[in-house]
Amino acid sequence: MIPSLAVVRVHNPAGKWRGMRLWVPLFLLYIPLLLLSPLILVVVVAACWVGRVSAWQAIRTFWSILCGLTGTDVHVRAEGRQVLVRIL
Repeated sequence: MIPSLAVVRVHNPAGKWRGMRLWVPLFLLYIPLLLLSPLILVVVVAACWVGRVSAWQAIRTFWSILCGLTGTDVHVRAEGRQVLVRIL
């Protein structure tokens, strides 16, 4: 299943503000991607032809990576600030 939502949370415990949480609907990004898909497909096939890689294998690998992003949590902590990105 492809990811449909990302939650970005920025927290600053040492600062004056408490932080924020941002819900990013990823399915809205798929609409422009769908419109640009013929151009993207031509570019991918041309790049695979130049690099002598199977286009079907490249597309299948990209699709596997995209579907595998569901459930990914990324935590970053630096200088008292915390950022959490969760892909649902």
